[in-house]
Amino acid sequence: MKRKIKPDIIHYDRDVDVLYIVVKEGPEDSVVEAAPGINVELDKRGRLLGVEILNASKNLRALTKARRSRVAA
Repeated sequence: MKRKIKPDIIHYDRDVDVLYIVVKEGPEDSVVEAAPGINVELDKRGRLLGVEILNASKNLRALTKARRSRVAA
């Protein structure tokens, strides 16, 4: 079953090529670089608030290519 994604939880800034996905609202306590160009924002208790993808068009294109090649194999 597909879930509908609320449009206000995904933000894309074309000018700086950053995609932000809101997981939960709340005050940010820290940011952790999960991978090059991918940051996760956490609250005081270490719970995930959001995911920020820098250079989103490039990073998501690479992810899509890798996924396609795994499916084709």
